[in-house]
Parts: sequence; C-alpha cells; structure tokens
Amino acid sequence: MSEFDAATAAVQAALDAGARYADARVMHRRYESMSARNGDVEELSQHESIGLGVRALVGSGWGFHAVPELSDAAARDAGRRAAAIATASARVSGPPIDLVPVEAAVASWASTCAVDPLGVPLSDKGDLLVRATATMREHGADLAEGLYQIWDTTKWFVSSEGHRIDQHIRECGGGISATSIGDGETQRRSYPSYRGQYGTTGWELVTSLDLAAHAARIAEESRELLTAPECPAGETDLILGGEQLALQIHESVGHAIELDRILGWEAAFAGTSWLDLARLGSLRYGSELMNVTIDPTIPGALGSFGFDDEGSPAVARDAVREGRWVGVLAGRDSAAVAGLDHGGSVRADGWARLPMVRMTNVGLEPGPHTLDEIVAATDDGVLMDINRSWSIDDKRLNFQFGCEVGWEVKKGRRGRMLRNPTYTGIGPLFWRSMDMLSSEIVPWGTPNCGKGQPGQVGHTGHPAAPARFRGVRVGVRA
Repeated sequence: MSEFDAATAAVQAALDAGARYADARVMHRRYESMSARNGDVEELSQHESIGLGVRALVGSGWGFHAVPELSDAAARDAGRRAAAIATASARVSGPPIDLVPVEAAVASWASTCAVDPLGVPLSDKGDLLVRATATMREHGADLAEGLYQIWDTTKWFVSSEGHRIDQHIRECGGGISATSIGDGETQRRSYPSYRGQYGTTGWELVTSLDLAAHAARIAEESRELLTAPECPAGETDLILGGEQLALQIHESVGHAIELDRILGWEAAFAGTSWLDLARLGSLRYGSELMNVTIDPTIPGALGSFGFDDEGSPAVARDAVREGRWVGVLAGRDSAAVAGLDHGGSVRADGWARLPMVRMTNVGLEPGPHTLDEIVAATDDGVLMDINRSWSIDDKRLNFQFGCEVGWEVKKGRRGRMLRNPTYTGIGPLFWRSMDMLSSEIVPWGTPNCGKGQPGQVGHTGHPAAPARFRGVRVGVRA
C-alpha cells in the first residue's frame, strides 16, 4: 500500500481503539558519509530505512508505536498498540490536555537543492577529501581529517484532524581539521567549524566551502598554535567569531527556551531550564542588540522545514526581542498547558522515535557593525573562534567554553595568536554585556544535538555573526 494509505490506516485504527486524536508518519531516509585521513579514504557508510510511527492521545496520555513495514495489517496493529499505550498512560498522567489548534493542511514541501548530493559520484567526493587531507599533511599537520555527511529524507504525515502532508528534505555538509602534536601539547584547527558546516540544501553547499583551498592555512595554524603564548587569564572584552557564537546560542539560549524543559517534562542530555514562564515577556535576557528568532523558514538553513512532525506550518517567531525574552520552542500539547497559542517546533529523528520539542533555526538577527569595526573599537581584548570544548550546567545557566584559537586585540588591532583560549560566564549576564554585533550573519548548522531517552539526534540551525561582550572572564586562573 502507499505511504499515505499506511499512515491513514494507522490513524483510523488508533481512533477505533479509543484515541481522541492520532497522527502517523511514514519516513524514508537514506544516509551517506565518508571520512578521509592523511590523504586516504578511511570509511564509507551508507544505509537506508523506512517505517511508520503512530501517536495516539487518550486523556492526557500519549502512546506511540512504530513498525518497519507498510502493510495494512502492520499499520493497523501499530495504531491499536499506540492507543493501548495511551490508555495505560492516561490512568496516571492527570486530567485531559488540549492541543493548540492548527489548521489541517494538505500540502507538499521540498528543501532547496541544486545538485543532488547522492547523485554526485563517490569518486568525486572521495577525491575532494583526499586532496584536502593530503594538503594538510604536506603543510605540517600530524593528523589530517575530512568528512562529509548526507541525509535524504521523505516524510508522509496524516492526522485525525485531516492533515495530509509530504515533505522531501535533503541535508548535507562537511569539513576538515588539522591536528599538530608538539612537546606536551596538541593543537587542532578546523574549517569551517569543528564539526563542519551543514544545511538543508544540495552538494552546492559543500562545493561552496572550497575545503581544499583552506587546507594549507589551517594546517599551518595548527602548528603555529603549538608555540603560541597561552591565553592570559582575567576579565577583558571578548570578541566571539560567528561559529563560536552559534554554539553559545545553541547551549545558553536554544536549550533554555525549549518549553518541555521549562515545564520539567524533559531533562535528558541538556538538563531543564532556568527560565520561569511567569517572566515570559518581561525578563531581560540580554542587551538591546539581542534579537533572537525561531525561524524554520530560512532557505538552506539546517533547521528548516515546511511543516513540523505534528503538521504545524513553519512560521518565524521571536524568542528574544531587544533583549527581552518573548518566545519559546513548543509543541501543540506543551503550548496548550502553558497557555500559549502556538507550537511548531516538534520533530523526531526517525520513524521509530516519538516527536519532541526540538530547536529549529534559533539565531540572531544582524547587528549594525562589521567584524573589522568591532576589532577597531576594542582597545584591549581577545578574539576567539571555532569551538573546542563546552560545558554548561543542567539549568543552562553557568557555562565554560574553550576555542581552538584566539588573537590578542590591542588598540584596535588584531595581534598575536593565543593558544587554549577559554571564557566563562552566566547566561543572562553574558548576553546583557553584548554591545557590538556584526551584520555578517551565517546560518551555522549543528547536526549532532542530542536529546531524549531513547536518545535522538537533532539537526538545528543557528544564524550568528561576530559580536563583542564586555568584561568577560577569560583564560584559566592558576
């Protein structure tokens, strides 16, 4: 039977078994990745899966069941089982909950794609990684690595409210890194990010990165870091590059504004949240330069889609406006419990996983400056870029981050390179200290966000640009 027929059968079976609401997703995903090391292809991974997952709501209890086949019998059995699980859950989960209303959609959506990444010959993709890693070795890297990843996902969604949506989402990206080893010291430089750059687009994204052209530079910088002076410790002005600021947004804003964490429904991997719904609309999260949006409509960004996994359409909303906290990432059930009027941020990483609140594209709107202007306006500070390590408490409040590289900034000029740069802070105090923000926004993609039990890996986007923060603690005190 067709994908839509299987999903429809599952939903109807759940309703027949007592569910007051049900939805089903058929999901077909193809995945490919390749890695290279020191001029040789190291590993090629390819796999494919298809299956159906169905949710049922009874009272306030959700039930979920998934099957790896699309026969009528299997689909109907999945619907009945989901309803049975929901019924059992409802006995202990409290009074019935509502779902925020969503207009039922009959629609199709596809991400932008000029060059099908799975259609590019493996030999061409391998040659790209081999060439880049060989160049890094030639320029002094002891360990030269390159990677690309591709996801090709088709979804078919049906709900008891009348949704009938299909989506085709193609995602890809990659990156390179050079590691140099010295006397008691190991340093790494990566391009364009410590994990690569990713988006909902075609192979044209990887081509635009021009990995081979940056290979020599990052290898040489990794060796230079071995003998660079240590980042000094103290309070100073901190300039963060856009890639590092993207992770700062992810950890200290994105996870904190997930409504399931705020409500205490979810704590796995990233903890809960320091935010209190009673202060939504009044809390000062950052400076007036801080404008953060939740926007799954950005073409090519990794957290983009046409509809989430509850059938809610992609809509841009404010999370922080002129420094004030005004919005959350929510699902239809959590939004209803919190008295909000929108969801739109629920996704699952596969057909066998229950959809949950996930980041979409959570990022900054452009500021009025450029990086050059920020450096020129800084009398004494440190510029840091490309993440190396991160740590944040389970309330998403107190953090410490390390970067691959730093540069001293003195009297408006970028000076000597610094190794092992770190900085620390408390989320709202840190964001309130932001006084300059660049207009050079890049929608950085994070393909490895973990959440939930069983664990799920989310793909999120974080538009970010270089920014300056005043009076930040940097370095490690003796």
